[in-house]
Amino acid sequence: MRPVLIIAMVLAAALGLAACGFGEEMISVSDKDPNHEGAVLFATHCSGCHTLSAAGTQGSGNRGERTQGPNLNQRVESYDDALYAIQNGGFSGAIMPQNIVVGEEAKAVAKFVAKYAGSEAEESPRPGQENP
Repeated sequence: MRPVLIIAMVLAAALGLAACGFGEEMISVSDKDPNHEGAVLFATHCSGCHTLSAAGTQGSGNRGERTQGPNLNQRVESYDDALYAIQNGGFSGAIMPQNIVVGEEAKAVAKFVAKYAGSEAEESPRPGQENP
């Protein structure tokens, strides 16, 4: 009788996770936006380490964790750089897993990141210019 109870509990938990949509309710990108799929994939695969408001992600709760990825609200990324990081495990290769998403999914995430990253980035003054 116990194996049946355990199986029922596992199925209930799986259905509960599937119903929640992996946090899609926090995604601010409209489902009509061509970048919505990239936002969902980012929220599903990247939210454990990266903060990006458009995907409703906060990264690691413990900012001292080694697995904390860059806060992408504060960092502008190009499509090519985002795709490179996805395919190669970031830029140093030390922490981020390579190919966390692949193929068209990797391209969708890179397009999403390129469009929405940097919303809180401050522009650094250029030489000879004063801070605003």
